[in-house]
Amino acid sequence: MKINHFITLSGLCCVAGLTGCTTVNSVENANKEGVRNMVADQRAITDASLKKKVDIVGVNTTLLPTGLLKVQVELQNRKRSLERFIYRFEWFDQNGMQVNGVISAPIPDQIEGMESKMISSVAPNPNCRDFRVKFIEAQ
Repeated sequence: MKINHFITLSGLCCVAGLTGCTTVNSVENANKEGVRNMVADQRAITDASLKKKVDIVGVNTTLLPTGLLKVQVELQNRKRSLERFIYRFEWFDQNGMQVNGVISAPIPDQIEGMESKMISSVAPNPNCRDFRVKFIEAQ
């Protein structure tokens, strides 16, 4: 099965919060037991200022026992301030055709300064074999 993945940064001009310099301390297992299925992705960057703020670290996928594709995107806030954004997933069948009626609703989100964060979605039906994630400016 040929799978093409697209990440589109469509004007994701993240709006800095008024929270000052908020940071997040975290700790995780150094000896990872879970193995990620990182996929090669194709990125369209339309906002250079966004690239300086929020970076896409990688894309991980898995096929659930129900036959549904699950996608997880890791983001990294490169600034010390809170950044707000909106994203949505689009789904495609095995022929690369967009599956009608399965574009996700816009999902508002935010990421703390210098934080890494995962966003994810599960395909709405087993016919969805590919995806695109679009990021847009928060209002």
